[in-house]
Amino acid sequence: MTAARTVRLGAGAGFAGDRIDPAVELARHARPDYLVFECLGERTVAAGHARRLADPAAGFDPLLAARLRGVLPHCHAAGTTVVTNSGAANPEAAGDCAARVAAEAGFGTRIAVVTGDDVLDLVRALDPVVWETGTPLSEIDDELISANAYLGAEPVADAVSAGADVVVTGRVADPALYLGPLRHEFGWDVDEHELLGKGTLVGHLLECAGQLTGGYFADPVTKPVPAPARLGFPFADVSSDGTAVLGKPDGTGGRLDRRTCGEQLLYEVDDPAAYVTPDVVADFSGVSFTEVGPDRVAAQGATGRPRPGGLKVTLGFRGGWLGEGQLTYAGPRCLDRARMAADIARERLVAVHGLPEEAIDVEYIGAGAALRGLAPAVDPVEVRVRVSARVPSAEAAEAVGWEVESLYTNGPAGGGGARRSVTEVVAVRSCVVPREHVSPRVTVLP
Repeated sequence: MTAARTVRLGAGAGFAGDRIDPAVELARHARPDYLVFECLGERTVAAGHARRLADPAAGFDPLLAARLRGVLPHCHAAGTTVVTNSGAANPEAAGDCAARVAAEAGFGTRIAVVTGDDVLDLVRALDPVVWETGTPLSEIDDELISANAYLGAEPVADAVSAGADVVVTGRVADPALYLGPLRHEFGWDVDEHELLGKGTLVGHLLECAGQLTGGYFADPVTKPVPAPARLGFPFADVSSDGTAVLGKPDGTGGRLDRRTCGEQLLYEVDDPAAYVTPDVVADFSGVSFTEVGPDRVAAQGATGRPRPGGLKVTLGFRGGWLGEGQLTYAGPRCLDRARMAADIARERLVAVHGLPEEAIDVEYIGAGAALRGLAPAVDPVEVRVRVSARVPSAEAAEAVGWEVESLYTNGPAGGGGARRSVTEVVAVRSCVVPREHVSPRVTVLP
């Protein structure tokens, strides 16, 4: 009997700052049919638009060229197609970057670029209700600089069908990067909801790469993970009926079992019975995992219902400037001295620089800051005071770090390790637009 054909999907990245060497190892040793780089969070795409406003050639993932240089030789040898949303706010420029890297390496690589997610003009015309405020977009005073709709798997499948060796997209839903190749390979139609739900499960499990193989799972005592510095990234062998076996390259660090899969299944999922994506409302409530070998897990039981009529849109607004300064105090009464330092900085920022007191925030890192008041402050042996303020101008933001740094010689005693920064704030909000108003496009570069 002939074995059923499977398609191997590899997870090359789970966020914009992810490592590159595990993706190279995956491409070289696992030889996936598709290697997916998921590099786009909501703030990532909005920040990309802010960079593009300053430089029209920017706005895509700065690590795109390095990622492609690392994996393209192995992908070319194995016939692996690369799929990535590294295009972020500028997929056209990202496509040109990919073409340059391929040409430098001497590969005749076919690049396809997916666009159409930029719906800035559309949301201005439709004036939708913003989720976070409950008001029409037009009633928000902050400057709107970006609006990107979550595209689904269809344009990714179309790009692969056009013969692309590298597919570069902007805002595409994370699981859709994996579902697109499956739709192309197996011919799954838009109304085959159960299969789309199963494919979405695979994409959701793989989309964060090392999280599935023990990265975010790890705890030294309760959940040990072998060789985490050599964490291997996962892949999935998917059959035409949507069942899948998850794995990672042999000899790599990390762990892949029912527990790591279970945690990733629930990651960023509000209702497991109704996980809404552009392609399907997936139902994960009946999913089961079976360990079928060392670092091999079979996943099954997902299903789905018809996709929603609207597409979620990420809105990016200019939100002023964030200035911050940090300083460390150690030894006896370090928390008292850190509090004294913060009081001095706060008073001077208000009295000398005219910052509103309500804009200033203080954290005592090492003394319970991460708990946000939910637990009493401990008595630390060292503490790092962080003073920050969100203000309208870069000049006002610069004053924050300046005042903290000036505590070196102006007291209290024993401060060291000063750091200061000024960052433009891009605020992210969301809305929905009717699906029929959004038109994805696939362009194959000459």
